[in-house]
Amino acid sequence: MILASNSPRRKEILENFGFSLEIKTKNIEEISDEKEIIKKVEDIARKKVMAVAMDNPNEFVIGADTVVVIDNKILGKPKSEKDIYEMLHLLSGRTHQVITSFSFINISKNIDIKDSQISDVSFKNISDEEIKWYIDTKEPFDKAGSYGIQGKGSYFVEKIDGDFFSVMGFPIGKFVRTLANIDISLEEIKKL
Repeated sequence: MILASNSPRRKEILENFGFSLEIKTKNIEEISDEKEIIKKVEDIARKKVMAVAMDNPNEFVIGADTVVVIDNKILGKPKSEKDIYEMLHLLSGRTHQVITSFSFINISKNIDIKDSQISDVSFKNISDEEIKWYIDTKEPFDKAGSYGIQGKGSYFVEKIDGDFFSVMGFPIGKFVRTLANIDISLEEIKKL
């Protein structure tokens, strides 16, 4: 199976479940004309996967997109330390949503699936000193919402209502259940 993502977290989650992966990505503009946030994230995930699937029409291609949402606003990856401060101040002491959408395509088999998992994540109150400490770890720079739940960013998390792996970057449980719906069994996963 081809993973249309350079995310080490997605690769780890899928390989830990038993998928054998080849990484292939294409640079696409991560924009969507969709208005609703979930549809927008699903559209971007599908565009990432379709760009790779077009060059590999007989292969199964999987990919995803993860965003952090608060006050109906998407928080993407930070571009600067200032972005990290602003995002973490916004998330401090509040509950936000993490939406991970996945797309699974095999053009020759006429498979084109997209779906999403939404999780609520509650943060403790975060001080400026804690934000500075976190920036110094370099961890928040490539993470949606400026934090990674699987690393030192876990320090900020008080509660998760949803799927931990989805917050980490890929809803493996929902994806595997989706495969079962199209008659791909747990035993067949190794062969994809």
